Amino acid sequence: MKRALQIRRTIAVVVIVMLVLVLLFINADMWQPARPASQSSASNEVVDALNTLEVKGRAPKTGYTREQFGKGWLETGGCDTRNKILYRDLVDAKVNDTCKVVSGTLHDPYTGKDIIFTRGASTSDAIQIDHVVALGDAWQKGAQQLTAAEREQLANDPLELLAVDGKANQQKSDSDAASWLPPNKPFRCQYVARQVAVKKKYKLWVTQAEKDAIINVISSCPAQTLPRPTV
Repeated sequence: MKRALQIRRTIAVVVIVMLVLVLLFINADMWQPARPASQSSASNEVVDALNTLEVKGRAPKTGYTREQFGKGWLETGGCDTRNKILYRDLVDAKVNDTCKVVSGTLHDPYTGKDIIFTRGASTSDAIQIDHVVALGDAWQKGAQQLTAAEREQLANDPLELLAVDGKANQQKSDSDAASWLPPNKPFRCQYVARQVAVKKKYKLWVTQAEKDAIINVISSCPAQTLPRPTV
């Protein structure tokens, strides 16, 4: 009788152990340490491009001025870059006979609000043209090694430019993705994708914190692609 009881207990222990092992096998993933976003194995066009960029710290900002990227907007065909971008980005843009955009409506990508644009000394700054990769940031991450002509091209490249809310542009200043993202969250994926495209085109680098921030954004939109701008 005592021996039969021991056998039943042994069988019960074996069954319990087997059940535990099966459960551990089924839920093996839950025992794996969480991976930070920067180590994500997910791959898409933006992440693939980002992974081609060199990762290192900022260079000193010594010698940086706006003039290092040219003296204002380039003018071609009688139209300057600012007005070309306004015409591209505004809805119902009206242009005068000197190729200046005089009115239109911006569906602002940074804030998500609509801004009515009217040209004038006290109204034009409501909409500004943002360098998506801030020129100060570009200067500290490789643009110092570009030629003057290349830096001027960068500052006037439609890929690098967006018409945006003036106040949001001022708040961004020279920030990268690690320190500033558009308040309009649905636009953040497009925003960092454009930054990556610009940095890849001009062979600029990123910091580790910046790369981590970009991957964190892109993890929520794996189908995001690099921009193909037109102007």
